Amino acid sequence: MKARLDKDEREIEKDADSYRHVTKKERRKIEGVLDRIRKTKNVNIRISETVLNELKKLSREEGIPYQTLISSVLHKFVTHRLVDEKAIRKSLHLLSSQKQPS
Repeated sequence: MKARLDKDEREIEKDADSYRHVTKKERRKIEGVLDRIRKTKNVNIRISETVLNELKKLSREEGIPYQTLISSVLHKFVTHRLVDEKAIRKSLHLLSSQKQPS
């Protein structure tokens, strides 16, 4: 009797040829990185009610829990990927005005 594969199992079989063997050393390194990424710590902070309400409003608009939104914003900040939209618009405006002939 042949076993029926579910969708995930079929995907694994389809992509099996693209996998490559890794050494034990490479595997330990990869697992170490994944362990560090998965670890979380609870943090208590004081935040104004107004800011918290705005965060909750934004999280509802994004469809994610507000704590996840806060974590995401902090992650973007520490990885220098948090952008200030107003600053970008101002820079773009200045650049476009410099390109126009006088």
